[in-house]
Amino acid sequence: MLQKIILAIAIFIIILVALTFGETIAHDALAWISHLTGLVIENFSDIYYAVHDYVRNHAIKVLIALVLTVPISLWIIKSKSDELEKPTNHRKITIVLALFLGWLGAHRFYLGQIGWGIFYLIIFYLFAPLVIILGLIDAVRYMFMSDEDFAQARI
Repeated sequence: MLQKIILAIAIFIIILVALTFGETIAHDALAWISHLTGLVIENFSDIYYAVHDYVRNHAIKVLIALVLTVPISLWIIKSKSDELEKPTNHRKITIVLALFLGWLGAHRFYLGQIGWGIFYLIIFYLFAPLVIILGLIDAVRYMFMSDEDFAQARI
């Protein structure tokens, strides 16, 4: 169940980024990352205010992303549920989560490693650039890991 929720959240974020893509995503993403890493060191309330300002300024995009996320997530879960259970697909989803949301530990939560996910959030609060690098390292590690090694890592 947790995996399906994380998959829906990832789909929402991907759709939201895709909607923002038309508005010079590279510039916005770089500004957001530099802004985020500068604020995170102080406290989590800055993240709340940054998200609040984004939602207030881009309410239509957020609503469109939510409206698109629900049917797409339900369609994927219903039509591809057998395929999602295959170990190779777990690895692919984990790699995508590690690349895009590794700084939040989403890939660790997806694998059921709640302690490691919380650890990533703590590191994110203390020193955001380190956790971004750790997420990328995990993505590369999962990419070159055999299916048997990945199955062992999930346990």
